[in-house]
Amino acid sequence: MAFSDIYSIAGSAMTAQTVRLNTVASNLANADAVAANPNDAYKALKPVFATVYSNAQLSQSEQLYPNAEVRIVDVVQGQNQAEKRFEPHNPLADDDGYVYYPGIDVVSEMADMMSATRAFETNVEVMANVKSMQQGLLKLGQGS
Repeated sequence: MAFSDIYSIAGSAMTAQTVRLNTVASNLANADAVAANPNDAYKALKPVFATVYSNAQLSQSEQLYPNAEVRIVDVVQGQNQAEKRFEPHNPLADDDGYVYYPGIDVVSEMADMMSATRAFETNVEVMANVKSMQQGLLKLGQGS
């Protein structure tokens, strides 16, 4: 596997984790958004990733190391139900005095954020290690 392939894989994974972090940030920012009815309540966003392999134009020896990348297939809305709360003085309250909050689990979102951050950091370390290996190879070529 070429160094450029490793950079490509790690870079696409970092892009995917950035999208994941952005969706978590959006979910957390809207966790307390009030709606007048359950259909208008904010729905949590979740990215869908896929690993895409590209074996096109590879020789027999390269078949062991296909090119790959992480792609963002879609960003879908979560299926959480809106949380109904009795707040008769809220200007958005319905006739019965209820407002609707998104059913976002803040603790789960924070755990997802930490996981995405760790995955991003891991890919940064992969790139740093590849850079170090490349520099080591250049030093070998210098004879010192």
